[in-house]
Order: sequence, then C-alpha cells, then structure tokens
Amino acid sequence: MMDKSHEQKSAVAHLYPSLEPYERRILDVGDGHSLYVEESGNPRGRPVVVLHGGPGGGSSPMMRRFFDPAHYRIVLFDQRGCGRSRPHASVTANTTQHLIRDIEQIRETLGIDRWIVFGGSWGATLALAYAQSHPARAAWLVLRGVFLGTAEELDWFYGGGAGRFYPDLWARFVDPIPEDERNDLIAAYHCRLFSGNFAEEARFARLWADWENALASVETRVFHDTPVDYARAFARLENHYFTNDCFLDPDGQLIANLSRMADVPGTIVQGQFDMICPPVTAWRLHRHWPGSTLRMVPMAGHALSEPGITAELVRIMDMLRETRP
Repeated sequence: MMDKSHEQKSAVAHLYPSLEPYERRILDVGDGHSLYVEESGNPRGRPVVVLHGGPGGGSSPMMRRFFDPAHYRIVLFDQRGCGRSRPHASVTANTTQHLIRDIEQIRETLGIDRWIVFGGSWGATLALAYAQSHPARAAWLVLRGVFLGTAEELDWFYGGGAGRFYPDLWARFVDPIPEDERNDLIAAYHCRLFSGNFAEEARFARLWADWENALASVETRVFHDTPVDYARAFARLENHYFTNDCFLDPDGQLIANLSRMADVPGTIVQGQFDMICPPVTAWRLHRHWPGSTLRMVPMAGHALSEPGITAELVRIMDMLRETRP
C-alpha cells in the first residue's frame, strides 16, 4: 500500500504546467472599474472559473495548474481593485453584489452557459454567493478553506482567537495600535488604511497582510516582506469588506440561503489545522448542504500550496474532468 506522504508527493508533482493564456482582455464592468480576464487551456474544454481569495488577493499563474489544460477552459480574473484590474486598491463601487455581477458579465462575454466554480477562502465565500444568485450557471463548486463572512469568523481572526496560538505574531499585529482602540482592530486598521497618507497606509497594509500570511501554512510561521502595492490593495479591500460584514445580510446569509442552490453539487477541501478559517466552518457548511462532499486534509493549513490541499484539489479536478454534472 502506498503511504499517505508518498501519495501526496506524487499528486503534487502532477500539477499541470502553467501554460500561457491564449486570450487576455481588459473588461469594462462599469462604475469606473475594468477587470483583467484571461483564458488558458483548451478553448473547447470544460469551463472553470477561478475565484481568488482576499478580497484583494488577485490571481496568479499558479492557479492555472490544478486543471488539465487539454480538458479545461480555465478562466482567471482579478476582482475589482486588485491585481491587474483598475483602479488599483479602490473600494468605490466594490461590494459582493458588484463582484457577482462581474462574474456574470465575464460568463456572458465569453459565451459560456455553465461552468465549474473553483474558489478558496474569500473565493469560496464568493463562489457560494454567486451560486445562490445564479444556481443555473454553477455546474459544480470546488471550495477550499471555507470562509462564510460571519462575525464569528472575523472575531476569531481579528479578535484574538488565532492570536492565542501565536502570541508573538499577534503582538506584532496589535502593538502598533493604541490600547484604547484594540477592542476593535478592524476599525482601528480601517482608520489607518484609509488615512490618505500613503506611507501610513503602506505600513499598516503590510502589518495586516503579514498577519494573515504568517498563519496560512502549517509549517511557515514567519512574516514576509510583502510588496507594498500588493499589500495595500489586499489590506484595503479585505478591511473594506470586513468593515461591511462582507456585504452579506443577515449574518450567516450563506448558510440560510443554501436552499437557493439545492441542486448545485460541490466538493469542500479543508485543512484540518487551518488557523485562518477553522474547520468547523467547512463542517457546518457540509452539514447544511446535502449536495456537498467534505474532504478534510490532515496536517494541512489554509494555503492553496499546502501539499495535502494541492493533492486533493488536483484529484478532484481530474475526477470532474470525466464527469458532466
């Protein structure tokens, strides 16, 4: 019998090559926003749209590598305000509802009827919100590191829950904020990320991004020298969405509205030791969504690049390559 570690390494080695896109475009979606959209793989293949995390994380060539390019038509795009979309780091006309409309405009522009929706972290949030708004267009959801945009989840990560496990990293995130503002760190960072002073925004953007990045992997617990442009878009957009409860109402909306996507099947991949999006959230989603399958990955955290997460996602996409739900 092949042992688990060898099995995972084999699957990770099976990541598909990152072929150059055959089509790139800048799509005007209104409200002063234009989105970077790319297609790669097989133009006649099964369509899959990839929803990146954050909000504000942007897409990357790595995200193409989970899909057999001979069989999939792979659509990546940068959501409003981040990556190669413009205006950069802008929160104007930037809500969950705007992003859902953008996804539909991309689908219609590309002439796609139905597609697989692949998203992790915030991308999983957006995938669920999209499927509940347009269930006929979602052939299957593949979700990783589930985040449902609830107050409980935000309190875990920005209210000290995760910080109890990594007090040194938490202190680096909290200490720059005056003590009388530490009861609401999202609000405290909001003041600084939108101060109008670029140097101050850049400093606190890096602290915001570094806190999350440091906890993304099971093995890596260090701060990285995050590029300022990336950090500023990432932090401002995340903070904007979290300040506004991810534009979901009521709290717990995505669980409450699962009946709207009752006929949409899906697979959930969750790291057992995810410190950013704890596994209980994925478990709750699975319990309330009869059409879902949950794959809990042992010794894995939040990051898309975690070996066990990568292996499971490749396996799922290879399986879906042969099915037509």
